[in-house]
Amino acid sequence: MKLYVIGIGPGGADQMTPRALSAMQKSDIIAGYTVYIDLVRDYIGNKEILQTPMKQEIDRCVKARDAALTGKTVSMICSGDAGVYGMAGLMHEVCAEYPELEIEVIPGITAACGGAAVLGAPLVHDFAVISLSDLLTPWETIAKRLDFASQADFSICLYNPSSRKRADYLQKACNIVLQSKAPDTPCGIVRNIGRDGEQGTICTLAELRDAKVDMFTTVFIGNSQTKVIHGKLVTPRGYENK
Repeated sequence: MKLYVIGIGPGGADQMTPRALSAMQKSDIIAGYTVYIDLVRDYIGNKEILQTPMKQEIDRCVKARDAALTGKTVSMICSGDAGVYGMAGLMHEVCAEYPELEIEVIPGITAACGGAAVLGAPLVHDFAVISLSDLLTPWETIAKRLDFASQADFSICLYNPSSRKRADYLQKACNIVLQSKAPDTPCGIVRNIGRDGEQGTICTLAELRDAKVDMFTTVFIGNSQTKVIHGKLVTPRGYENK
């Protein structure tokens, strides 16, 4: 009994690993969020599909688990990397009482890596990845993490920076970060990473505070050493100072 949990990357075939494609091809059933299923339809043929809308993650994992327990090989797909805000952890939790079920997690390109490549090299030194979604994490906890990461001078990558119900969350986050980082700190915004319409923009932290973003946007905030070189965002690791 085999259950794959696969990170499909941003969605384009050129950024999906051969290992991910191979696992899907070996599977009898492909499970995932509706939007992600649409991204892989060209690669899965007529395989059986288990899909659920957003906010039904537990139900989706349970259905995939139960299908695998019947002897079917199942692939649960996630955008980016399955272990970075993906389904790998939840899948292990819902399968905790089924040691006979073999789970294999297959990594993929997460938005932090994909977006950083578009902008240049903003994450070459230590960095923190923080989601601004308070659906599963209280805002108070998110705010504390933003504060401490800023005080520690990490470069910061923000996932889920805004939604219709959280239209001002990026502004709130920037207000916290601005307590420790300078207003002219170089930052970047990347939309539609690895998909049609991909666009990267470099700005300052002060400008980022009022930027318009959505759930298809990933935000990058530099540290005190981050700079712009020929239009690219770069955070030095310190080789030249060694």
